[in-house]
Amino acid sequence: MPQAPAPPVWRLAGTGAALGGYALLSHLLMVQAPDRAWTVAALFGPLWAAVAIGGWMRRHWPTLAACAAVFALITLVVARGGVDNIHLMYVLQHAGVHAALAWAFFLTLRPGQVPLITSLAVRVHRTVTPAMRHYTHALTRAWAAYFVTMIAVSFVLYALAPWPWWSLFCNVLTPLAVLAFFIVEHAWRRLRHPEFERVSPMRVWQAWRQRHPGEAPR
Repeated sequence: MPQAPAPPVWRLAGTGAALGGYALLSHLLMVQAPDRAWTVAALFGPLWAAVAIGGWMRRHWPTLAACAAVFALITLVVARGGVDNIHLMYVLQHAGVHAALAWAFFLTLRPGQVPLITSLAVRVHRTVTPAMRHYTHALTRAWAAYFVTMIAVSFVLYALAPWPWWSLFCNVLTPLAVLAFFIVEHAWRRLRHPEFERVSPMRVWQAWRQRHPGEAPR
C-alpha cells in the first residue's frame, strides 16, 4: 500500500527544523569564515534561488533581471576567492530583505489599495467584518514598522557591537523575532477580538500562496 502523506503539522515542523539548522550554520560561517568564497555562496545562494524561482513562476521580469545581476556579483566574488571585508555586504543584504518586505506591506496601505493582511483575511474567512478590516489594516502597518525597526537595530549593532553579536542577531534572533511577533499577535488577537474566526497556520499559508496583489475584498 502507498504510504500516506505526512500531516501538514509535520511538514511545518520539518521546515522549521531545517530553517533553524540553516540559521545556526549561517551564524557559524559568518563568525568563523565570513570572507571565504564558499561562505558567500552558502549564505547568498539559497536566498537568491528562492527569489529567482518566485520571479520565474510569476514571470516577473524585473525580479529576474535583479537576480541575474546578483548572480553575476556572487559569481565574481566567488571567482576572486572572497572579499577583504564582507561584513558590510552581509549587513546590506539583511537590510535589503527587510526593506523589500516593508515596502511590499507599505504599498498595500496606499489609498485605493487593499492592505496585504486584509486581502489574506478575505481569502481565509467567509465574511470580513468592519472590525476585522480595521484590525488587519493596523496589523499590516505593524508588520511594515517591524521590518523597518529590524533594519535600524541591525545598523546599530553593526556600528556599536562586535561582529559575532550582529551575526547572532541576523541568523538566530531575526527568525526568532518573527516567530515571537506571530505568537504575541495571535495572543493579542484572541484577547482583544475573541469573536474573530480562528484559522490554522496552514490555511493562512495557503491563502498567502494564492493571493493576488490588489484584489479587492468581496
